[in-house]
Amino acid sequence: MAFRFKSMAIIAASVLAVISLGVVAATAQGSRPFGAAAVNKARHVNANSEPGTWMSAGRTYDEQRYSPLTQINTANVKDLGLAWFADINTDAKQEATPVIVDGVLYVSTNWSMVKAFNAKTGEKLWEWDPQVNRAEIGRISCCGTVNRGVAIWEGHVIASVLDGRLVSLDAKTGRVVWSTQTTPLADPYTITMTPRVANGKIFIGNAGAEYTVRGYVSAYDVKDGKLLWRFYTVPGNPNDPNNKDPEILKRYAATWKGEWWKFGGGATAWDTFVYDPQTNLVYFGTGNGLSWSQDIRSPGGGDNLFVSSIIALNADTGAYAWHFQETPGDEWDFDNTNPLMVADLTIHGRKRHVIMQAPKQAFYYVWDAKTGELLRADQYAPQNWAKSIDLKTGRPVENPAARYGVGRPAIVQPAALGAHNWHPMSFSPRTGWVYFSVTESTAGYGTQNPETFQVKTRANNTGVDRAAAAPLFAAPGAPRQGNIKSYLMAWNPSEGKEVWRVDNPVYGASGTMTTAGDLVFTGSAQGDFSAYNARNGQKLWSTSANARVEAAASSYMIDGVQYVAVLVGSSMPQGVVRTSTVSQNNSRLLVYKLGGTAKLPTTPVVTAGTTASPTGPVLDPPLYAGTNEDFIFGERQYGENCSGCHGLNGGGGSAPDLRYSRLLRDQAGFRAVVYGSRVNGGMPSFQGRMQQTDVDSVFQYIIRRANDEKQVQQAAGRGAGNGGAPGAAGAGRGGGRGGRGG
Repeated sequence: MAFRFKSMAIIAASVLAVISLGVVAATAQGSRPFGAAAVNKARHVNANSEPGTWMSAGRTYDEQRYSPLTQINTANVKDLGLAWFADINTDAKQEATPVIVDGVLYVSTNWSMVKAFNAKTGEKLWEWDPQVNRAEIGRISCCGTVNRGVAIWEGHVIASVLDGRLVSLDAKTGRVVWSTQTTPLADPYTITMTPRVANGKIFIGNAGAEYTVRGYVSAYDVKDGKLLWRFYTVPGNPNDPNNKDPEILKRYAATWKGEWWKFGGGATAWDTFVYDPQTNLVYFGTGNGLSWSQDIRSPGGGDNLFVSSIIALNADTGAYAWHFQETPGDEWDFDNTNPLMVADLTIHGRKRHVIMQAPKQAFYYVWDAKTGELLRADQYAPQNWAKSIDLKTGRPVENPAARYGVGRPAIVQPAALGAHNWHPMSFSPRTGWVYFSVTESTAGYGTQNPETFQVKTRANNTGVDRAAAAPLFAAPGAPRQGNIKSYLMAWNPSEGKEVWRVDNPVYGASGTMTTAGDLVFTGSAQGDFSAYNARNGQKLWSTSANARVEAAASSYMIDGVQYVAVLVGSSMPQGVVRTSTVSQNNSRLLVYKLGGTAKLPTTPVVTAGTTASPTGPVLDPPLYAGTNEDFIFGERQYGENCSGCHGLNGGGGSAPDLRYSRLLRDQAGFRAVVYGSRVNGGMPSFQGRMQQTDVDSVFQYIIRRANDEKQVQQAAGRGAGNGGAPGAAGAGRGGGRGGRGG
């Protein structure tokens, strides 16, 4: 295995320059009661005694995202209206769930900014900007510059920052109390996840598994930000006499081959964490290895622990308790960082305290929360990589044809974005069902030559050769490449079966929230925010949010009035007209109540780079002007620099689908975007990393992919490019790794 590292551009100085902890603007609280100082473990454990409070991202420690409030219910949800809204000063994707404690709503936004509002009136109380170096940090954020929420603890608002900082803010004023750098400044780590707090400890992971990092999770003291313990998810160099790995990691080094430690190994814990007070364990999932291709990452195979695994640790000490590897030797990017949830269920006639997950790879898992015993593993979406999961061994019965290598391409379902990604799922104890968004998709995989593959410190290092698999999709009877469809699903985890589903007319995924009013709230890619009957999936209410709705909502009560809050932003599909009075920005916090009469601005604005059509998105690329060699070079450049946010094969992620961009007829404008003209909207600058010839090769690559998709649509009878299932319009707004997350 021949790895050749390109020189590392150390950005420590630029990041240090922004560790000055940001800018705070506070307004007086007046005489309003303020109880965030009382948020502690006891209050979290007894959160159900405060149905009007939403104390953490998942509301309760079990992360069920269930509101016991019933004022809004199936009978009257049709009367829901906008109570108030607040514009968010970043035109990019928004993924955080609002947290509400004692009349104050706290929320984080893109670029890790934090804001506090009077939850009844919408008055902004304070806001804090961590002053992330957007040009530098944005370009190593493989999955968009998003943030998924904050935590509250004893008067602190705990926030994670994209550049690796963990920060405590005074809940009353937004003033910085302390700041800790949780990641090495010289390495391409980022953080987009919600911190979790229990027992006076903050639990946090990080992202960057395609960018030469070694995954780990940490616990910090909430009082002063001091590191209490750390657990690495990939073994270090087994030949190093100074290797201080715990025995469990040294033992599992045997599941790796080659010299993975030279480039980190990946397996980052980039999203989910759950603390369970009943077991005093903290649970988290890990992501892909570096690189995706096992021929490159671990020549000779092996399970590669703890890649794509669930791990349980003692919350106080960080000591290993148990693990379960869902995808041994994963090489399809089947991360297990998807939401985890604790519940009490009846499984095979016996009441069990369980933890469960709907991961990317399309099997719904249920484990005993204390021991990790596998109780159920049932397929919930189409897939072709495994015949089943062996309940005795916990291992998948793999389909050998899904494994790929040099000269051995494969079509795999689901694709890397997964059957279910980071989008929060919810549980209703009234029905016993879980509600989450599902995506059906396929992707082609092949391996780049391990002898010539070059690991780069600031580019995607998947090691996947997409061109090798392209002919497979052209074969008669081959499945459609990319996104196929998506839908909201109700799933019975006790019996391992689907209950109902509701199709999404435009591809996209969103988080969910359930309530005791038998409602499921969720959003859509086309900008709708809706409520469904939790028992049968009937749509009971829907409103236009004028923006893609991916984040999960929360609900709270003040002065006897129930509210529903959701953060929305950017990435509207092509051809969809949204409304805004703030340039192209449609990122907003929206809060609803029964009888609400507030109105969103109504000045129509068509998303930049698109053409409106009564029949849907219009695919209208110029003719491809490159050669086959140009295409191959452009595909490689796109894969290394663009696919993380814009999806595979030129489009299909939750970031803008570039195949539909107007900029395909404006090469100079395309270059300007790549070099930083939309950095404030979440599109990082690639100035200094991509030469103009590289950018132009990507430009031509996307044009060819757009023409390929146009032919597919015409062959399917959808007219001259109309239709399809794009992710978002224009070029350059931030997104997720093909919808992946991180």
